[in-house]
Amino acid sequence: MELTRRDALAALAATGVAVSGGGAAYLASRESGDSPAGTADANATGTADGPIGDAELDVLVAAAEVFYPSEIEGIEEFVTSFVRGRAADRPEHARAQADAVAALDDYARNWYDAGFAALGRETRDRALRAMSVDAVEADPGGEDDQRVRYYVRNELLFALYSSPTGAELVGLENPQGHPGGTASYQRGPES
Repeated sequence: MELTRRDALAALAATGVAVSGGGAAYLASRESGDSPAGTADANATGTADGPIGDAELDVLVAAAEVFYPSEIEGIEEFVTSFVRGRAADRPEHARAQADAVAALDDYARNWYDAGFAALGRETRDRALRAMSVDAVEADPGGEDDQRVRYYVRNELLFALYSSPTGAELVGLENPQGHPGGTASYQRGPES
């Protein structure tokens, strides 16, 4: 299964980002190769106009590679499109997410002598478990582990499962209440 920019746009819409607003403008600019105001790419931490730069995206993509099922492809483009689109629409959220990403990266540097994105997939998984990201209660204003769960783990999983590809992965491509037509409920489960 491959995640696409269309999946990122659907996930952005699920978060309440107006698909005609900043998030959609960012995605459209990526399609055309332009960079709208407030979303300039950077090679270092943050951007000239926002807190989510290449370094933060590298950490988020590395975390998504741990959280997402191994059969999913296109993770980097999906995560980049989703995170940058949301950052364009909600800069306060982006700053808080960048802080949580920095806490995760600092944790990896302190315990594994390398940034989180530089670690192997299994070591990243161990680091997240050692930080208790899989067990702690998510809290956007809490301790580092709680913020990592909220802004990294939960955010990435929400994006995946609110996208058409992610929903299909877990059999929710036509959830209850969705007017999918008679063919959608008359066919048996696909295996």
